[in-house]
Amino acid sequence: MIDIANVRLTNEQILRYSRHLILPEVGMAGQKKLRAASVLIIGAGGLGCPIALYLTAAGVGRLGLVDFDVVDRTNLQRQILYGESVVGVPKVEAAAERLRDLNPDVEIETYPVRLTSENALQIMGDYDIIIDGTDNFPTRYLTNDAAVILGKPYIYGSIFRFEGQVSVFLSQPFNGFERGPCYRCLFPAPPPPGAVPSCAEGGVLGVLPGIVGALQAAEAIKLIVGIGEPLIGKMMLIDTLRMEFRTVKIRRNPNCPVCGDNPTIRELIDYEEFCGLRRGEVPESDEIFITPQDLKAKLDANEPLLLLDVREPEELEISEFPHPYKHIPLDDLPERVNELDLTTDIVVFCRNDQRSRLAAQMLQRMGFTRVKVLKGGINAWAQEIDPSVPQY
Repeated sequence: MIDIANVRLTNEQILRYSRHLILPEVGMAGQKKLRAASVLIIGAGGLGCPIALYLTAAGVGRLGLVDFDVVDRTNLQRQILYGESVVGVPKVEAAAERLRDLNPDVEIETYPVRLTSENALQIMGDYDIIIDGTDNFPTRYLTNDAAVILGKPYIYGSIFRFEGQVSVFLSQPFNGFERGPCYRCLFPAPPPPGAVPSCAEGGVLGVLPGIVGALQAAEAIKLIVGIGEPLIGKMMLIDTLRMEFRTVKIRRNPNCPVCGDNPTIRELIDYEEFCGLRRGEVPESDEIFITPQDLKAKLDANEPLLLLDVREPEELEISEFPHPYKHIPLDDLPERVNELDLTTDIVVFCRNDQRSRLAAQMLQRMGFTRVKVLKGGINAWAQEIDPSVPQY
């Protein structure tokens, strides 16, 4: 329960929040609850930006931001807290400055670190509600497990291309709302590494994080004020191409290893390992890579090799490698591997090097021993060798 016994609103705050105050469901008591509440946002990117903006505007008393990244120009298409002037600035620093200008009443706390099993409980423990604005499975499982251990509400959101998901995972009753399933009840095991591309690999409609993030912020306000029907035991599915919103029911799993009747996970684990990112699924040894400088030297010396582009066809229209190459999209590689010669030196590349590492792994399993991955992909080539090649 959020204690409002000692919360007072000034005349200026009453004017600022007047559109909330005249809502019977919110009123003075609800706005005081917002003023007394604390929310931690994990990730200050596409989702974190609208969440932070709306919760700051709503007058949540204390807002925490966790993100170790800096603002990149590719962020500006969807991360609406940032502009050209803060490219290269730590996201939490740039976000805090914008949010404090939006509403000086809100206390903004920043954590320019990566959330890990070592720091999650300490960081999350001081907040009423946890909101997930991340884009990777290890952090989602970490956030869920820590929220269950701490008994905190966990508001989940995800985006991919034109689709989004929103849910509220509540392992303990909160502010009058009954408990429901956790993230692991819905997704007991993560997908194989590389099976689900990130937004950087698969793309995302710029307005989609705004839609999903706003819904996450709305769920937080409902939980804090104690109104409506939050998405507890439900998942909202959003398809912006068809402009369809569907809600499906999800059930708590009594055998869930974290929130079940007899939990087996009572402390945080190694989530990189749990999600298969430390099992050698993708070659990580430096021996698999070739740097842009070394590749340029080989090309300048006319050494025989095959450049293999595993990007999607539409990406070739965005940025094309300036030397002859063979194009086989990653998904087509198993069926078209017969087009490649086992005796040829192959250098695989993609946008960065995520898909090309998967391709190299696949080729090695098929008996190709002379395979290298262009470190950093075509973007690294553009940065270090040929700036005329567009980055994306």
